[in-house]
Amino acid sequence: MDRNIDLDSIDLEILRLLQNDARITNRELANLVGVAPSTCLGRVSRLRSAGVIERYMMHVRAAAVGRPLEALLAVRIHPHRQPLVDSFVEHVLAQPETRMLYHLTGPDDYIIHVAAADALDLQRFILNELTARAEVTLVHTNLIFCQWHGQPLLPPRADMSRLATDKHRRSPTSTNAK
Repeated sequence: MDRNIDLDSIDLEILRLLQNDARITNRELANLVGVAPSTCLGRVSRLRSAGVIERYMMHVRAAAVGRPLEALLAVRIHPHRQPLVDSFVEHVLAQPETRMLYHLTGPDDYIIHVAAADALDLQRFILNELTARAEVTLVHTNLIFCQWHGQPLLPPRADMSRLATDKHRRSPTSTNAK
């Protein structure tokens, strides 16, 4: 997996379009970026194999599947050793309530985004799946009232060519004396 892949303006446009609609057909995508369908397919494949595109996913509204109560759980563990961390992460990710898990710096070690059926279900999760574990020393619960999704990771279309140009100006092969 080559994480240092050079992205040109066509690659950036492919990524922008895919992250806004991952269901777009290859033919539509190729037409929108101005390349042949076979070229587009090759570029998407290269972006996938290089690890630029990690996965395609669908976002399911938690309430639609019986889990309307969402929360962020700030968790501290002790001792913070690799075998315990690995076991904790594996355990949390195996729970159906877990939506996302973040490892942090600062006073809390993890933030777990969970979705539960109701307050009793959330309480059960905290007591049985978290605080029952010896390494978990503290759990702070923050209920989510509303959530909004941010913009796509890539810059807007107008800034795409500038990004590709700036990247080439700052390439490791250029020599800029300071």
